Amino acid sequence: MLTIKTFACNMLQENCYIASDETGEAVIIDCGAFYPEERQAIVDYITTNNLTPKHLLATHGHLDHNFGNNTICDVFHLQPEVSHRDKKLIDTLKHQGRHFYNMELDYDFPPVGHYFEDNEIITFGNHEINVIETPGHSKGSVVFYIPTENVLFSGDTLFYRSIGRTDFAEGSMFMIINSLHRLAQLPDNTRVLPGHGMETTIGDELAHNPYMGR
Repeated sequence: MLTIKTFACNMLQENCYIASDETGEAVIIDCGAFYPEERQAIVDYITTNNLTPKHLLATHGHLDHNFGNNTICDVFHLQPEVSHRDKKLIDTLKHQGRHFYNMELDYDFPPVGHYFEDNEIITFGNHEINVIETPGHSKGSVVFYIPTENVLFSGDTLFYRSIGRTDFAEGSMFMIINSLHRLAQLPDNTRVLPGHGMETTIGDELAHNPYMGR
């Protein structure tokens, strides 16, 4: 049985997810917590529920999905895990703050603990997470799929009846369309938890999202 808690974080209302199961082990996905109260809420949820976080996973290397990595590292001693294709992005988070948000961040980010590859399996508790490469929003964008629960954490690749931006330096409309075709092969009833906005399903996106198709 999987329990998923959602935290809407930072000025872009990015979705940070904590997934845990009956063993008490958990994964933190896209910790975009920026404000102190957001960071504290995540720490409090984990400690109050006696969870043991095993992984800090990032769907990609944009700052809004990684603002809070330092807090998770400081408190739970976890380093972020991200695709090797987004190494350039994850290594320049403070630069992203200056360039995109006009802010000078007064803290450092922890180094990456692991770079994962396509089709890699990540384990926690009684569950396995499949890493699926979905380039397009960034070169190293991935989604996390838990087949036993039929749930997909889609990052900024797939949103409710929309898709992620491809106009950034390392974005590609061609690549994201190919990635969406790959996701379209998942079962229609797959629950999709995106990086921003409300959840959806693969079937609903196939029916209503013009970018999706089999």
